[in-house]
Amino acid sequence: MSQVARRLSVSILLLWLVATATFFVVQAAPGSYVDTIDASRLPPEAREQIRHRYGLDRPIHEQYLSWLRSLAAGDLGVSFHYRMPVTRVLATALPPTLLLAGTALVLDLTLGLALALAAVRRPFGWFDRFSSVFGLVLYGLPSFWIAGLAILIFALMLGWFPASHMHSVHTNTNSSLASLLDVLHHLVLPACCLGIVGAAATARYLRASLLELRGSTFLLACRARGLPRWRILWLHALRPALLPVVTMIGLSIPVLFSGSVVIEVVFSWPGMGRVLWEAAVARDVPVIMGATVVGACGVILGNLFSDILYTVVDPRTRESR
Repeated sequence: MSQVARRLSVSILLLWLVATATFFVVQAAPGSYVDTIDASRLPPEAREQIRHRYGLDRPIHEQYLSWLRSLAAGDLGVSFHYRMPVTRVLATALPPTLLLAGTALVLDLTLGLALALAAVRRPFGWFDRFSSVFGLVLYGLPSFWIAGLAILIFALMLGWFPASHMHSVHTNTNSSLASLLDVLHHLVLPACCLGIVGAAATARYLRASLLELRGSTFLLACRARGLPRWRILWLHALRPALLPVVTMIGLSIPVLFSGSVVIEVVFSWPGMGRVLWEAAVARDVPVIMGATVVGACGVILGNLFSDILYTVVDPRTRESR
């Protein structure tokens, strides 16, 4: 119980530090929400009224303390740009992001596991070398370049998938099956662009872990007993080899959320990344801070999930926790 309380207190402190740093970094940037409004549309008196209405004319420390008190009360404020509570804006944008990031995570783990197992069947063979080089090249490419290339080939040239948005204009909203299929059709390209890059890193980590276990005593004993290679690989070597991958899951969750910002903007996916981008352009501080708090909570929960999954994969750690 003390371990849980200590982790919870550290998580709250980390959340406060991230939110505080983000607040002052955003405030230090030149300009404000009023500066994004066309000066020809509003006279100076109206611009000052807007600044006073949103508290932008107050000192920074007063704005910070006011925001912190509202956060402690569970109020994230009202969006300058969307003219609605931040909680409603994020509640609308969070499900599409969870769908995109969750699909990308499943693709990351599934494809990474398949590539690693195929590579270690014949270590340093042609497939192992090709997958390693291709994975390094793919991992080093910017996500917006991969997304643009995918749109060019699979959306514009081949016409297999839509190039943007989450729904088609002509979708029959009365049919739940048609709507679901339409969402999945739009999901393929952004999820693949986000998940395949992560699969390259997962495959390399898992491959290295499997190769490291080849000379271990318990695997040599399995070979001496005449067990089939597939059984040794799946039932005896895979579970201990997954330990570094389990650690990567907790680290990949924030990476997926940060990577989804670029992917969502390129594909016009109506999620947290696109909302955060629009808020940054409009200097919508409440939305930026709300998205930062939600993202930090996701990182904390991801690390906690990784710790729990680690105890499932490696039962020896249960005694020390």
